[in-house]
Amino acid sequence: MNEELEKLVDELEAAAQRLRSGELDADEAAEVVQRCADLAARIGAGLDAESRAAQQAPATGQERLL
Repeated sequence: MNEELEKLVDELEAAAQRLRSGELDADEAAEVVQRCADLAARIGAGLDAESRAAQQAPATGQERLL
């Protein structure tokens, strides 16, 4: 996983911890839940992109068969 995705995961974990703390009022919790959804979507898109790139790159030492 690249550095940008790791930062997003860290931010998502921190937001989830804030939700679990039970110290947020309803409006704050709603904002954090929305932020979690946004982060999860960005992480998912990033992982999809990495997966597609890995599938397209030929393995080291492997030749393409014709």
